Amino acid sequence: MYAKTLLALGAAGALLSSNAVAQSFQIERLEPANWWAGMQHPQLQLMLYGDKLADCRVSLNYPGAVLSGTNTTANPNYLFINLTLAADIAPGELPITLTCGADTQTLAYPLLARRPGSAQRQGFQPSDVIYLLTPDRFANGDPTNDTLPGMLERANRADDSGRHGGDLAGMAQALPYLAEMGFTAMWPTPLTENNQSAYSYHGYAATDLYKVDARFGSNAQYRELVASANQLGIKVIQDIIVNHIGHQHWWLSDLPDTNWLNNQAFLTGGAFVGTNHNRSTIQDPYASKVDTAQFTDGWFVDTMPDLNQRHPLLATYLIQNSIWWVEYANLSGIREDTYSYADKAFLTEWARRLMLEYPNFNIVGEEWSPNPLIVSYWQRGKQNKDGYVSHTPSMLDFPLYDALLKALTTEESWNGGWIGLYEMLSNDHVYADPFNLVIFEGNHDTARIFSLLNEDMDLYRMAISYLATMRGIPQLFYGTEIAMQSPKVRDDGKVRADFPGGWAGDKVNAFTGQGLNATQQSAQQLVKTLLNWRKSASAIHSGKLMHFAPDNGTYTYFRYNNQQTVMVVMNKQPQPVTLNLARFNEVLPQGKTATEVISGKTIKLDKQLTVPARGTLVLDIR
Repeated sequence: MYAKTLLALGAAGALLSSNAVAQSFQIERLEPANWWAGMQHPQLQLMLYGDKLADCRVSLNYPGAVLSGTNTTANPNYLFINLTLAADIAPGELPITLTCGADTQTLAYPLLARRPGSAQRQGFQPSDVIYLLTPDRFANGDPTNDTLPGMLERANRADDSGRHGGDLAGMAQALPYLAEMGFTAMWPTPLTENNQSAYSYHGYAATDLYKVDARFGSNAQYRELVASANQLGIKVIQDIIVNHIGHQHWWLSDLPDTNWLNNQAFLTGGAFVGTNHNRSTIQDPYASKVDTAQFTDGWFVDTMPDLNQRHPLLATYLIQNSIWWVEYANLSGIREDTYSYADKAFLTEWARRLMLEYPNFNIVGEEWSPNPLIVSYWQRGKQNKDGYVSHTPSMLDFPLYDALLKALTTEESWNGGWIGLYEMLSNDHVYADPFNLVIFEGNHDTARIFSLLNEDMDLYRMAISYLATMRGIPQLFYGTEIAMQSPKVRDDGKVRADFPGGWAGDKVNAFTGQGLNATQQSAQQLVKTLLNWRKSASAIHSGKLMHFAPDNGTYTYFRYNNQQTVMVVMNKQPQPVTLNLARFNEVLPQGKTATEVISGKTIKLDKQLTVPARGTLVLDIR
């Protein structure tokens, strides 16, 4: 049953019975368009949209399926159908009959079989390295879809803020490159339709939550991309937003309810209420209710309506949408955007439902704060003082990112340089599971790491080596592997520049190496060497961590288990530094020979170790 392609669902999302009588009503949308038998959560909510569908009566006769009831809202054009599906229900087509006055239609709703092992899928984990890319700016494999009828924004590669034409076909063509570089997971920024008039390339203003943007390709192409990636050992993580949508989302032409959005009055002439970005209010015992409400309910900008996840029908819609994408596309993870801006009770249930269906899955939330107390609040397993329970396994480690940048760009002193990174890592005691955090050197919202490090290759080598060996799950932004540059201040269009070689006629091609300068080649080789070594480094995947206080401009730490010890030393001094190895006796095996991973050289670990000026040593000791 699963291998069977989805039926030609039409606008309503399910087939109409050929026995239906002449119809005076039409179902314009039905979401989700299908579901699967054998899911852990037995309830399923269907959202139907069409003229005065709220007046319809619903019936269903299918073994193992029970019509639990219907819901309507203030808008008579929406009807929500609630089904309860038995654990052993057989896949098939649910005959859902709608009677509106004297007219009747029967929908053949697809209930599909799941992939074998779907529930046991393994999410991304510390043995993985994630490649973050902006699809529109990565590779244009199909120029024919750059500008399409019905899509409001046309392609204009000369516009930093416009669409450039990158797509799923380009990503598919790049998969062998990613595998060769050593990446084992891929996170594209959102692929869902963003049919906005302007600034639509980034993907964070969805206009249809169930459809891949046609300028990237189709839903089927997305599923094929994931399958191809998996065959090369690359997991796919989907970027999902539950906090907001685009102002040209199809809902906005006929909103489902009077409180579907937060501060919805703005659409009818009321004042615009923007978020205050005061993320600390969620935990602050002294925070005012007005500040807390503005943080979660305020809009980012006037083109991104803020969703009201306290609305039970919308909450269920969003939860099912996330599960649908995981099951449909066979995902290995979710990255949840603007995490804490959504309703906190909803976030608990959203993640609980996902992890209920996929116990070995992984979800990483974006909580952009340099404060580990704020970030740790949202990770699964944290015992919060206010009793809040999260089910989200991972968070993006913004505190460590911030500390790494400062450590590399400030002079060494008793309270500057490495000591800030050392002390930030010591804060891991506030996390429930620090080894499952996603660590990174930058992303689509930050300036390029190579530029922030003043184009200093020695510091770049330290940053990449740190990410490849530190606890957690490393993520690199596309182009970091060739030391792409940007302004040091935030400039999204230039940060998300086109990847060289992704467009026909590019003079520089990072996929093949053509035209790369010496610095770019060196950066690419560094990343490739470290990531491919990392694939078999069990001490990095699951080993313990011990670090030693910075000394004389150096910072040393170890990753170790019974099979392997990895010693990492970084020296910011302009001259070589000789370390007395006796300091590390509690973790450093005695009389061993190490392989220096970056250079491939063999080093005898005797009494002393000399670290080159502004040098990095990654020593594999077995």
